[in-house]
Amino acid sequence: MTVARSEVVIEGQEAVYHCVTRCVRAAFLCGVDPKTGVSREHRKGWIRSRIRELAAAFAVEVAAYAVMSNHFHVVVRTRPDWVESWSDEEAARRWLSVFGVDRNEAGANRPPSQDALMKVLGNPDRLMEIRQRLGSVSWFMRSLNEWIARTANQEDGRHGRFWSGRFNCQVLLDESAVLACMMYVDLNPVRAKVAHTPEQSEYTSVFERIHNRAGGPKAPWLCPINGDEASGRDGLLSLGLDDYLSLLDWTGRQFRPDKPGAIPADLADILDRLQINRTRWVGTVRGFGGLFHRVAGRMESIAGRAHRMGKRWLAGLGAGKVAFST
Repeated sequence: MTVARSEVVIEGQEAVYHCVTRCVRAAFLCGVDPKTGVSREHRKGWIRSRIRELAAAFAVEVAAYAVMSNHFHVVVRTRPDWVESWSDEEAARRWLSVFGVDRNEAGANRPPSQDALMKVLGNPDRLMEIRQRLGSVSWFMRSLNEWIARTANQEDGRHGRFWSGRFNCQVLLDESAVLACMMYVDLNPVRAKVAHTPEQSEYTSVFERIHNRAGGPKAPWLCPINGDEASGRDGLLSLGLDDYLSLLDWTGRQFRPDKPGAIPADLADILDRLQINRTRWVGTVRGFGGLFHRVAGRMESIAGRAHRMGKRWLAGLGAGKVAFST
């Protein structure tokens, strides 16, 4: 049964959503066409760059993403508390950084002019509308999908639909759902036999987290797994990045009859492949029983857990929304 979008996405409340957008007719419009051999792999970079740009402007955190040849996934967390904390000028600047009319030769938005800012700041109704949109997962996905479709159609010299329709959306109600969904998304290239391991899955959030952990380019636009004391940002899960990677590696080795790919069984554990500190990992293993029950057992709602921990993230989720299931 189809669920109305208004019953899934509750605007103005903090929540985590799994969003999926598919190319029209399941065509390989962002990869190598198996029939013609034409490659459009560079469009995966477009999608990743656009997600980063929007995450820097919207009150929407990106928890996970995976860009495939004919579809992409993104797991996001809305942050209405961020919107409330912004001044009118900051909200206007963020909006104009994405939707400004002044562009450079490459088509990218220039920093908003003072005249453009004053035009927005002088219109309270417009400012209220902008704040609502900057905190909206629907506007985040609309701004992502429309830009990609226009840019791809322009490259191909075509008109018409690029995506098969509006994005699909599921709300993730508890930590088990968030964890299962993030792993499902991060393992997409492995399951599709596009990559053998998570560290080879280039257009995914786990690829960025792994390379960031190894001292590569930082990815501050990704929502922390277990919080970031330096920035004061809340994490999504009650396990750390190393725990997440180890569990992801184990999950990726499990055979699924409906999927062609899995992490090769003869490979060393990801903790060895990434040269993760073994001494520290011993302590993690000792507490694995507790981790297993948090992951595999029946989970309490994030709202209840957060309340007892003195945190406020994901407050407002009810038990009657659609949950992600594995």
